[in-house]
This record gives sequence, C-alpha cells and structure tokens, in this order.
Amino acid sequence: MSLSAPDLAMAPPRHAFVYLASQSPRRQELLQQLGVRYELLLPRPDEDAEALESERPGEPAEAYVQRVCQAKAEAARARLNTSGYVNAPILVADTTVSLEGSILGKPTDAADALAMLTRLAGREHDVLTALTVVDAGGIPLPVVLSRSRVRFASVSQDVLRRYVETGEPFGKAGSYGIQGRAAALIEHIEGSYSGIMGLPLFETAALLQATRIDF
Repeated sequence: MSLSAPDLAMAPPRHAFVYLASQSPRRQELLQQLGVRYELLLPRPDEDAEALESERPGEPAEAYVQRVCQAKAEAARARLNTSGYVNAPILVADTTVSLEGSILGKPTDAADALAMLTRLAGREHDVLTALTVVDAGGIPLPVVLSRSRVRFASVSQDVLRRYVETGEPFGKAGSYGIQGRAAALIEHIEGSYSGIMGLPLFETAALLQATRIDF
C-alpha cells in the first residue's frame, strides 16, 4: 500500500548521516562498508571517557558491556547538545572480551597484553559487542547485544610476544584485533566477524534503518 501525500508529510524525516561516537578506525571502516555517511562525535578533552568503562565488582560481562554502551550513549547525546552541531542520530558501541566470566578489557601495557593473550591461547572465549542509536529526538533505542565465540590456537610465548611487539594489541579489548595479524592465531569463530571487529553489521544496519538513516 502506498502512502498518501498527508501520510508522507507526517513521516519522520530521513537523515543523510549518523554521528559515530567512537575513535575506532575499525568501526569507521565497517560503516564505510555499509555505505553509511558519518561524522565523528568524539569525547572532549575535559571528558573522562575511560571512566565510563570502569568495571563493577562481580558484574557479568553481558551486563557490563550493555551498561557501558548506555553510558556512552548518554555522554554522546550530552556532547551533541552542547556542541552546536547539526542534530542527527548517534551510533554508539562498546566491545569486550569474556573468558570464563572474566572481563578482558584493553591492555595497560605490553606485560598486560601478553598476560591476556597467554590466558586466551588454546581456549575459547566470547566477544560481546553492545550497540545502540540515539535518535534525533535524543531517545536511545534499546541496546542490542552481539555475541560471538572465538577459539584461539595453542601458540608459544615467543609467538605471542612477537605479536605484542607489533603494537597491534593496544587499544583493543582482549589485546587482539581479528582483522589484523591476530587472524593467524585464531582457529575458529562462531557468530559475527564484524561484531568481533567492534560493530556487527547486520544489527547496525537494522538500527540505522529504524532511525531513518539514508544508506
């Protein structure tokens, strides 16, 4: 059934782009893969972005990543409200790695990265990515959770050490990037490859369509 002229006039406006509240080059690449136009909406120097990712004692990984995503969405909307930028929806995501209930975040240094990778080697773990879109009215859509299962190969400390020396683990949950050199260390995945990268494309496309982003 086609819409009449009055129906079309009452339909919510479409948006030419979305704000991406993330510094991750991988998320930018994935949006480009979908053909989505975006503008970065990054934390200001006076914002303590790292504090939003602080863990709470005993908090399950699923609850943690969804809570952090919601907190980032609230911070991003407040940032837009005070920026003077054009109003548009905001895409927010957060990714964490969970090994037998333990949350493996971003490594603090090379020793921390090596310790995480040593724990992952020869075992399976979950990669959880939570995402949401704050619509143009400032209302966040329900957080969507993508879960994938990854099996790391049993590799030597020398192999892991050489990987850490590349610098690739830094800034990445679990100390590895599946789209980079770590691909040679991963035996098998179940779930969303793009979700492991940090932005599950199927769920992202659905959220963007729900908020009328043109792509």
